[in-house]
Amino acid sequence: MKVAFENQRILLTGASAGIGRAMAGMLAEAGAKSLILVARRENELENLKRELLQRYPQVAVYIYPCDLSDQTAIDHLLHYISREVGAVDILINNAGMGDYGLFETASWDKTERMLKLNIQGLTYLTHKLAAPMIALGRGGILNVSSGLGFFFMPGMSVYAATKHYVTAFSEALRLELKGTGVVVSQVCPGPVATEFSEVAGNTHLSEGLPPWLLLSAEQCAREALAGFAQGKALTIPGQAMHWLTLTGRLLPRPLMRLALSGTRKRLLKTQQTESPRIAPVH
Repeated sequence: MKVAFENQRILLTGASAGIGRAMAGMLAEAGAKSLILVARRENELENLKRELLQRYPQVAVYIYPCDLSDQTAIDHLLHYISREVGAVDILINNAGMGDYGLFETASWDKTERMLKLNIQGLTYLTHKLAAPMIALGRGGILNVSSGLGFFFMPGMSVYAATKHYVTAFSEALRLELKGTGVVVSQVCPGPVATEFSEVAGNTHLSEGLPPWLLLSAEQCAREALAGFAQGKALTIPGQAMHWLTLTGRLLPRPLMRLALSGTRKRLLKTQQTESPRIAPVH
């Protein structure tokens, strides 16, 4: 079952930068009726709204600064949408955060916020909006997971675990909603050239990656929305990442453990040359 963006009321989280910002422009170009853009950074949302209205004056653009790791804040967001926009036709859960480093040295505040944002916030927002979509007999939900939703990665233990949740949740929910008119899809990107590593507080996270593996936010957003529009269960943007993911899923786990067994030593060496990691505000 395909998903149409034209004349739809679309809620997009994590819209202030990167993949989300790119998606906002593409959805406006596709003829969305309303865009409800959510992120923490109000200034970036204001800039995006101004840019979109200049290019697509026919689209109603609403912005709402919100910390999606806070359930009460999500309730306020939903009240605002109900009052100002009405029903949500399409939900795109793009907001998320990550971290890189040894688990025992990570800031617990940051780890807890990652769990709440990547898992609890995404699930709560989906729970609140899925039932109204089912009642209308139409709708779409796109969850932005990660290539790490299929694998494990020392140094990103909690982040990878949250994306395993998103991937499993999306697959199961898609089957639960089959026949209701509501399409559930997910996108699992590999490395993308965004602010992700800076927001995570790990600027070295994307260093040393081969250029052929790193996607632009625009390409990732374009392929994600194209797969969603076609009603695909899963989209893995980029040919290189697609084949790496396929190959990696076929590798025996003992072999993967062996290949990653030296990660702790590398992380210790890296962290000894860095300043203490501080949880970012974004």
